Amino acid sequence: MISDFNDPELSGKYLGTITKDFVKVSDLLKEASYQVRSRKFSEFPIFPISKEEQPIGQLFLGKKEKDLDWNYYITYADEFIQRKLIAEELFEEFKSNYKNPDEFCCLFVIDGQFTSFVFIPFPED
Repeated sequence: MISDFNDPELSGKYLGTITKDFVKVSDLLKEASYQVRSRKFSEFPIFPISKEEQPIGQLFLGKKEKDLDWNYYITYADEFIQRKLIAEELFEEFKSNYKNPDEFCCLFVIDGQFTSFVFIPFPED
């Protein structure tokens, strides 16, 4: 079960490659986040990222097609609750930690046994 937000372990090992990719795809992620919210699918879009295929969400941007280090998937909080990755009793905590989706992208990093939510600010126009 996941309860860590912006895990400090993330900084050294992952932030460099995530940031390098994020610069290339941030506009697409921001627009997708907006579409998920404006079409009322969810107020909590989540972008799982992994270097290997994984079962959470739908593939949004493949690393090979876009010359990225990570595959980007798209889903929302409801799937995390259904899969029991976020316990229903922790959903309020998740919502209070979820940052403004107009300003931040909610990534869910998956690398082997390591998983963590991370909120990365979208570049300002």
